[in-house]
Parts: sequence; C-alpha cells; structure tokens
Amino acid sequence: MENITHERLLIIDFGSQVTQLIARRLRELNVYCEIHPYQNVTDTFLRGFAPKAVILSGGPDSVTREGSPRAPQSVFDMGIPVLGICYGQQTMMEQLGGKVVSGEGTAEFGRAYVTPTGKLSLLDGWFAEDKEQVWMSHGDHVSEIAPGFAVYGTSPNAPYAVTADVARNFYAVQFHPEVHHTPNGSKLYENFVRLAGFCGDWTMGAYREQAIAAIKEQVGSAHVICALSGGVDSSVAAALLHEAIGDQLTCVFVDHGLLRLNEAEEVVGMFRDHMNLKVIHADESDLFLGELEGQSDPETKRKIIGRLFIDVFQKYADEIEDAAFLAQGTLYPDVIESVSFSGSPSVTIKSHHNVGGLPEKMGLKLVEPLRELFKDEVRALGVELGLPTSFIGRHPFPGPGLAIRCPGEITREKLEILRKADAVYIDQIRKHGLYDDIWQAFCAILPVRTVGVMGDGRTYDFACALRAVTSVDGMTADYYPFSHEFLGETATRIINEVPGINRVTYDITSKPPGTIEWE
Repeated sequence: MENITHERLLIIDFGSQVTQLIARRLRELNVYCEIHPYQNVTDTFLRGFAPKAVILSGGPDSVTREGSPRAPQSVFDMGIPVLGICYGQQTMMEQLGGKVVSGEGTAEFGRAYVTPTGKLSLLDGWFAEDKEQVWMSHGDHVSEIAPGFAVYGTSPNAPYAVTADVARNFYAVQFHPEVHHTPNGSKLYENFVRLAGFCGDWTMGAYREQAIAAIKEQVGSAHVICALSGGVDSSVAAALLHEAIGDQLTCVFVDHGLLRLNEAEEVVGMFRDHMNLKVIHADESDLFLGELEGQSDPETKRKIIGRLFIDVFQKYADEIEDAAFLAQGTLYPDVIESVSFSGSPSVTIKSHHNVGGLPEKMGLKLVEPLRELFKDEVRALGVELGLPTSFIGRHPFPGPGLAIRCPGEITREKLEILRKADAVYIDQIRKHGLYDDIWQAFCAILPVRTVGVMGDGRTYDFACALRAVTSVDGMTADYYPFSHEFLGETATRIINEVPGINRVTYDITSKPPGTIEWE
C-alpha cells in the first residue's frame, strides 16, 4: 500500500542489526515510521517522504574510515528534530563539526551506566536514581562535540553519552535505547516523539480504513486470489481484502497432507461457513506425499513442497476467471530484511519467497495489504476486523508443515502419529494456561525407534521431542521453562493416548545455536 497519509518519521539505517527495534518502539507509540538504507535517502527522497522527524540508526562501520556512510547533509537543514543513535550520533557529530576517535580506550560493549550532567527534556523520566542502565555497543567514541551541542550524560568510556543542540532539536546518544537491556529506553523515544510534535495518529482503526481504500483503488473491478494457510498473516490479509472487495476475492487453501489435526476443516470452515468467503479447498495430499516418498534430506523436502505448492496454486488460479492479482501476507520485516544493505554485515539478511515478485508464468500482479505492518500490528488489525482470538493468537506454523517436524523419511504412519501427539501437547499447554506465554510450541517425531515396556510387554516404537520457545520476533529464542510436573504429565498422556510413541523428550536448545524448527 502506497501513499501513507499519517505523520511520518524516517529512520535512516546504517546497518545496525537492531534497527527494526527502533521502528517497533515507535509503532507502539502510535507513530508511523519507515526504515530506509542511508544510500537510498537522497534529497529528492526526503522532499517526497516529508518526515516530521528523523532518527539516525546505529551501524557497524567507523566514521573515521574514509568513505564511511553519512546522512544526507540536507537532513540537518530541514528544521525538524533529529535523533542520532550510536553510529548515528557519531556521524552527526562529524558532519556538524565535531570529532570521533578510534583506538584503545574508546570501546564499550554491554551493560553500562549513564550519569546525568544537566537537565534535558529528552531524558524526562530518567535518573530517578543517580544513574541509568543502558546498553552500549561501540568501538569509537565522540571526542569533541559539534558547535551548539552540550553534554547531558556520560558513561565510563563515553564522555559524550548524551548530547543535544536544544535550539535546533538535535539529540544524540551513544547507547541503544531500543534494546531491552536499556530498561527505560522506551521513555526516551516517547519523549522524542513528543518533542517532535507527533499526535500519535497511527492506529489500526485508521490503517484499516486507509488500507481498504487503497485496495479498492489498486484492484478496481478485477478478481484477486489469495493463498490461505490459516496462519495469522494470510487470515488477516484475507479478511481485510474481503471487507474491501467482497466476492472479487477467492481464497485457495492448499492441503498438502502435512497439516495439524483437523486443521483443514477448521480453516475452511471458519472462512467459508462463518465469514462467507469464497474458498477453494485444494486437497492435494496424495500428490505431495507421493513426491515426498523416500526423501529424507530437509532441503530436498522443502524444495519439493515449494515447487508443488506453486504448481498446484497455479492450477487453481487458472480456473478463476478474470484473476489479475495475487494477495500475499508480506509483512514489513520481510520487506526490510530483503533489502540489500550495500557494504555492511546486514547484506540481505535473508531472502523471502513472498518479496520481490512472482513466477513470470503466473501473469498476476501483487497486492500486499500488510506490507507496512509488524506481526503485533497484524494481530491488532485482526482484532479490529473481528477475527476470532483462536486464529489471531495462533502460534506460527511453517509453510512445509509437519514435513520439517518429521526428520528423515516422511510416511503417512509417522504423520498420523505426529498429529495426535502434537494435539495432546497443545491441549496440555492450553489446559495449563500457558499458550499465550509461548511464542511457538510443537512436537517432532524422531527418526528412531526405542525399546519400551507397556503392559508387561515389549514395545519398539517412535520417540518424540517436545519443543516450546519464547521469543519476540523469532530471530532469537529460548526454551520455555516448563515444570517437571507439566512435562511428566504431558509425557504420560502422549504415551497413553498415542499408539506408536513410547518415549518423550524435551528440547532445551536456544536459538542460536539451534533453530526453532527441527529442519
């Protein structure tokens, strides 16, 4: 969706791996913002974007290096508030007449404490005691501040930890207020947007109205097809599109035989029967499972599923008359991470299958109504659209489905065992009131059989692994600390209720070094 009409804040990205967190903090304050790599921010871009304020992010480079990244000089001539963070502070100082040095004694990494040296509105609500905990990550530091600036906070290795030119509304900090290791960092952002005069007009109610208008303008009288998986993103996208264009939307639900217990019936039933959407239930499980037979390499399995999904979706799309658009649940993090950041460690963090175009043979144009939103905003939009909480709050489920929770060769027998074990596990989590505390939970069936004793008889059945993690965005994760009582009760239920499993384990690996999924 183009032409955002809300007040806008621009984040100029110098390659920090936590720049997304800045945007999340601002969105939580109902301030619309966008992240753009520094090399894309030209004078022409700035005039068109017309930001109400600018934030300069951190980054891995050194401003002392010849040719290192800089902000457009015009940023400082626009008469708007500017906040520099870490590298952003350093380039601000260099560009405005200060000095930055490298070398021994300039570095500061990890937890540090800033003490105040003067009163500053940016720091209202800080220093209830004589110091404030912050998170530092810098190899250089400012050795001489630019003319017009004063010092308002220092740390052991950053004599200019907080500086400001109040007359011009320029602020700069050496630490990272966006990370949770700076406990009071959100207050600093709150103060900055208040000083910049933002009214906080970025709400899901306002976005809903604007998105519907934009969809109608883009689509016109054409038909749209939407790949509906039942996950949060595709569900919210489908609901929003249906509200905008009604019967011009057809959803295609591809059942590849790798879904959880009763999942196809639940998804199709909700959207077709309760929300009156046109839904094609494409049961292609025989096709997928047939091609996966005998395959055990995880990448091979993924490629087979991805290829077949496109082929199947194409087959059904061809049957929809006048289809001109394909709807995707692309989110803003997908867009950010797929932008190559030239010459920095954040060069294309990862490519996304749903960013950057479609197979040419499809001949369809994209409509992406969620591409300005973060995951938590998508959930909020789902509430605004009246989707059931059971769908809005669902744990993430991977596109390849149970295939990557079934290491080794996939068989119908193993999938059936896995579905039942996973259902018992999730039921246990819900019964104990833990579902919303967990980012993602699932069961994996292991490619080994183990000896057991049940009813005085010998068994030789599969082992399974339970996985549950906490996370903010899935980039890093830690295992959920279930009690031994919970794990014992759950293991007993799975072994008693699921024929084919006689051993249960719990995966306590964090990410990194592991991944959330098993394959």
